[in-house]
Amino acid sequence: MTDLKSSGTDAISSTEQSEVTVLAKKVAMADDTKPEIDEKDIGRPADPERRQSQKSVYSSSGRKVSEWEALQMVAAGDLETINREMDDIEADLQTMNIKSTWYKPQLRLNDPRYFTWLLRGGANEAKGFASMGGLLSGVDQSLISGANLFMPSSLNLNTKQVSLVSSGVPLGAVGGALILGPLNEAVGRRMAIIISLVLYTVGAALEAGAIDFGMMVAGRIILGMGVGLEGGTVPVYVAESVSRKYRGNLVSLYQFMIALGEVFGYVIAAIFVNVKSGSWRYMLGSSLVFSTVMFAGILFMPESPRFLMHKGRTTEAWHVWKQIRGEDAEARTEFFVMKYSVAEEFTNQEKSVNKRFPWMDFFTVPRARRAIIYANIMVFLGQFTGINAIQYYMATLMQQVGFDDKNSVFMSLVGGGALLLGTIPAIFYMEKFGRRFWANAMLPGFFIGLIIIGCSYLIPLTNKAGSQGTYIAGLIIYEGFFGCYSCLTWVIPSEVYPTYLRSYGMETSDVTLFLCSFLVTYFFAQMQEAMSQIGLTLGFYGGIAVVGWIYQVLFMPETKNKTLEEIDIIFSQPTSQLVAENFRSSMVTATDFVCFRWGKVFSPVSESDIFRKENGHKSEMEPESKHEELLH
Repeated sequence: MTDLKSSGTDAISSTEQSEVTVLAKKVAMADDTKPEIDEKDIGRPADPERRQSQKSVYSSSGRKVSEWEALQMVAAGDLETINREMDDIEADLQTMNIKSTWYKPQLRLNDPRYFTWLLRGGANEAKGFASMGGLLSGVDQSLISGANLFMPSSLNLNTKQVSLVSSGVPLGAVGGALILGPLNEAVGRRMAIIISLVLYTVGAALEAGAIDFGMMVAGRIILGMGVGLEGGTVPVYVAESVSRKYRGNLVSLYQFMIALGEVFGYVIAAIFVNVKSGSWRYMLGSSLVFSTVMFAGILFMPESPRFLMHKGRTTEAWHVWKQIRGEDAEARTEFFVMKYSVAEEFTNQEKSVNKRFPWMDFFTVPRARRAIIYANIMVFLGQFTGINAIQYYMATLMQQVGFDDKNSVFMSLVGGGALLLGTIPAIFYMEKFGRRFWANAMLPGFFIGLIIIGCSYLIPLTNKAGSQGTYIAGLIIYEGFFGCYSCLTWVIPSEVYPTYLRSYGMETSDVTLFLCSFLVTYFFAQMQEAMSQIGLTLGFYGGIAVVGWIYQVLFMPETKNKTLEEIDIIFSQPTSQLVAENFRSSMVTATDFVCFRWGKVFSPVSESDIFRKENGHKSEMEPESKHEELLH
């Protein structure tokens, strides 16, 4: 947050200072005439007419204050106006009777930093609450690998039934992703997470106690719905609650914890592999421990303050904000800006051409259409290069190269560990290297891994050391490079959609992710039988990797060190302009890399920026204008 007493005051001119003063007077006049807002019935959603009247109070037309103007007031150090408005909200809060109930307990902390500790797990680099969500998701997705060695014979399942059981989680996750948007809008982040944990618990219990194929599939699909719902809600909840200095690496860390959860799943399978009777039941039922712990924790967590603000419950949002962020000058000014930011988003939605069905802009607005195509192709590439099929069938694939049942479970830890370690560089270096460089460097890496895996199938099983060693080497390379690449499938969708379409865009990306995961998992056994092991690995997965790399070189724009508004400008360009920029960027970057001019390769200023400065920026709305005029 800007220092209000020093650098912030010097940041604006005297003319701007006078404009801010006039603006502050307008806000003060608006404060005197604002209608009363009754927020005593906190647990009861407001009716649409009442909610609309509340939102109009916070809109730029009602207050004459936009998000940018609020930021300028903060930069000018206009604490008098900010404190006056925050004091009014505090006065409203004092008249409310907020009680702690079993359904809605109130978090009482002596120090707001304790809440951040709960989310961060006590360390600056780890988000504890998000980590628990990622761990739970990863564990439930990898446990099936070990269970598949014993469960089919116990339940008398054929090949197609095993495929459906294995793919039940991603299939259910599609359903969870489809209800993610409406459920979050209807009941909020906290309750959506609680519902997802109930689904986790019910699904895991059905799996562990399954007596036939139908019961097992039902448990897997219900569990998958929890995965889809939780996976899209937990990161949003944490990002809306913590300070902005902790948000930058959140998405990559969430992927890291999913990978760690998958390793835990393989460890759990190894622990129970020697149980003589019903070992697979203990494997699948163990996730009940994780879901129970997280369920107990979320009951004591508050609702996201930004969601409460979005619903027009400003006073309750301030009540939560004080608990989790404190009441110092930084917290008050950030809440002040957030208030007008949410109001401006609502105003923009009202001005939309497709106001009733804003998602139609994905078909009618070129900028939005480019974003949804680009984001979902990246998600497609992340799944159709085979990662989830390999993760779900890891132990079975180990058997195919000569490992026995017990060692197949143990060796699955090698692949899971390589995936986990591969995510670490992305956490620290993706922002420095850039999205384009990261994607175009990682994709050839796991293509090489697929080549080595395919070659391992050519070595006869009589030479176990050769076939197993080659397979493990290829698997480590593939999983390691994919771990780096996989973070992009979470980062890119979260930043390329327009603000007013972000919830709809993220929902489509989640559906695409889990639908692709279902398809590659369900048809894995049939495709391996039809194409042969080397044909599926090298021909299909490897072929998609090659085509995807060409797509990335030509169509993937660089978005590192860009605000969301600057990304909006990039995607407003015609596709031909993007391709021209990307082709030139690829040639220049490759030349610099080969010539060891790495300072240019990793420069904060991308080659696309230089291209736009030299050639001007083109968009559908403005034929041509200089890059500086649009980004600064």
